[in-house]
Amino acid sequence: MTEDNQQSVWQVIVAIPAGKVASYGQVADLAGLPRAARWVGRLLKNLPADSTLPWHRVVRADGRLAFATGSERYQRQQQRLRAEGVLLRNNKINRQYFQY
Repeated sequence: MTEDNQQSVWQVIVAIPAGKVASYGQVADLAGLPRAARWVGRLLKNLPADSTLPWHRVVRADGRLAFATGSERYQRQQQRLRAEGVLLRNNKINRQYFQY
């Protein structure tokens, strides 16, 4: 993928409002990159630690967080979402309510 593709993904993620989430596939589609959900995931995985991109608003298509339940990354993402009013129930986000 190109730098333009990467910029398109960043723009989509920045546009997700606080209190809402989008799936990796939804981000890819909105960036004009259908079927590139895994590429979006790899892109986010390689973000610098000091990034201000609201990466925590991107979740799996089934509403779960991509990290292992209870891991440090899982807890960090869950805390950021909770601070924005997004709650997990049974380790899942109600996408009907919180979907971007």
